[in-house]
Amino acid sequence: MKREQQMAVEILERLGGKENITRIAHCMTRVRVSLSDHQKADIAGLKNIEGVMGVIEDETLQIVVGPGVVNKVAASLCELTGLQLGEVMEDIAAQKKAEIQQHNQTPFKRLLRKIGSIFIPLIPGLVASGIINGIANFAKNAGVDPTETWLQLLLLIGGGIFASLGVLVGYNTAKEFGGTPVLGAIAGILVFNPALADIKLFGEALTPGRGGLFAVMLAAWLMAVMEKRVRKFVPNAIDIIVTPLLTVLMVCLFTLIAVQPIAGWLSLGITSGIKAVLDIGGAVAGAILAGTFLPLVMVGLHHGLTPIHMEFINKIGSTPILPILAMAGAGQVGAAIAIFVKTKNKRLRNIIKGALPVGFLGIGEPLLYGVTLPLGRPFLTACLGAAVGGAFQAVVKTAALGIGVSGLSLIPLIADNKYILYFLGLVISYTFGFLFTYFFGFKEEMAENI
Repeated sequence: MKREQQMAVEILERLGGKENITRIAHCMTRVRVSLSDHQKADIAGLKNIEGVMGVIEDETLQIVVGPGVVNKVAASLCELTGLQLGEVMEDIAAQKKAEIQQHNQTPFKRLLRKIGSIFIPLIPGLVASGIINGIANFAKNAGVDPTETWLQLLLLIGGGIFASLGVLVGYNTAKEFGGTPVLGAIAGILVFNPALADIKLFGEALTPGRGGLFAVMLAAWLMAVMEKRVRKFVPNAIDIIVTPLLTVLMVCLFTLIAVQPIAGWLSLGITSGIKAVLDIGGAVAGAILAGTFLPLVMVGLHHGLTPIHMEFINKIGSTPILPILAMAGAGQVGAAIAIFVKTKNKRLRNIIKGALPVGFLGIGEPLLYGVTLPLGRPFLTACLGAAVGGAFQAVVKTAALGIGVSGLSLIPLIADNKYILYFLGLVISYTFGFLFTYFFGFKEEMAENI
């Protein structure tokens, strides 16, 4: 039996058997499982399974196993339970509601998780496209003729998802809020349709893309809400015709009149506000952003920042906050190296050896849940190391042309040829994460119960 299959068998056993599982999904590093009865889950046993780096008890139980491994473990769990990825049992809606009440979530946390659920399925495409774009732009900056066919093809392939991102976001938003996904896609098509520039409303020309992805998400959410309302009074015999017709007409008109202007102000306020904070706050602002990012990752809310990154890219061509936030993972890498140097605990050293390579590439969750967070104090020293690197990135004003990657993988996407400055920021975070942890963050007795 392969390692991932064995992990799946052990995970299933500690989750209370296949009858206790109502849904299986995964992101880049976590298997996400919904349970009928949380009391049947052996959380301590899950954490002790070889290869499991951490367990997060939330709306869904999240089991951190790392990139690459997560796909295979989730697939094996599906084989063992008979469920398809993302398939939901009939009673899951009631279960979800009960879990939310049980965990006492705030509306803000729920909103960020909804946004994360919209963008998480898009991350593999954003990563691939971003790296392709980065390579192409790196070649252009190196002096390659922009008319070269291979370079044009790379730019075409890399830019495809970004050109249609509004459609994908609209589709996922409507789906997430219980509407018909294609109606959400229509909202995305409308907001970014170039033909809007040829139409005047109330004497003013409409603006394609106004409000960006914020407008798309608001409009797609309205599609889901309106569809449910309309369906309540439309007879079943004509529902397939009348419900989508009325929904699309009403929401699209309202989007042009109100949603796009409101979203435009919201987008401008957020991006201008963050840029002003960075311009005025400089090193202090960078340190705070980088130093507090790991707690967001810890609770899985970091994906909620994705539309902000995308709005920066839409408006100014790059996002100035991604290189700063990327220092959070670098601080963890430095902390983990310090622990590896100091500890004699073989299990801890093996976890670090397995998690460090992807940590350098910007995937920090294995180190977070397998090393720094369980140990406690190293989590804080990693944040301090990140803060120093974040302060440096804010001062030198690095920015990223794309999203979806971090760490060393982000280098090709750094704007204005500031590749060396960004790399230097990584080294600073590695170094200070190491120093803070080596001298203040770790004692051998911390590893006794790891």
